[in-house]
Amino acid sequence: MHDPAEHPLRAQPVARGLVLDTNVVLDLFVFLDPRAQAVAAASLSPAWRWIASRPMRDELERVLTYVHILTHMNSSGIRADHVLAQYDARTHSALCAPRCSAICKDPDDQIFIDMAVQHGTVLVSKDKAVLALKRKLAGLGVHALSAHEFTI
Repeated sequence: MHDPAEHPLRAQPVARGLVLDTNVVLDLFVFLDPRAQAVAAASLSPAWRWIASRPMRDELERVLTYVHILTHMNSSGIRADHVLAQYDARTHSALCAPRCSAICKDPDDQIFIDMAVQHGTVLVSKDKAVLALKRKLAGLGVHALSAHEFTI
């Protein structure tokens, strides 16, 4: 008899889903915020699957052109193409999610909420309007928290 754990086709553990809003991504790749270290580690871990859509990437690309972001990147030697390459390497592309019942006061953040609800992920955000929906999101299978609350 063979041990099923030794079978090469045995089921691999399913990675936990992760959705990060743009400000958290900036903390990871532009501001190098130490409070986002656990999020950074998760984004590299096979135990986590960072899910993103094209509009999420487009928003990041647009935000990287804001004057205050460009000023910080230039003074820190960080290039937008490098930020986008890191983002692309760590994210798993998904189609846009349909609108969910948790509606955010900030329409720019709705895409992150919708994606997190569709995939039942952890949602890491800095936006107060998103974090104000924690209880409602929990009822929809989403654990919403800030980067400094996130642990692996």
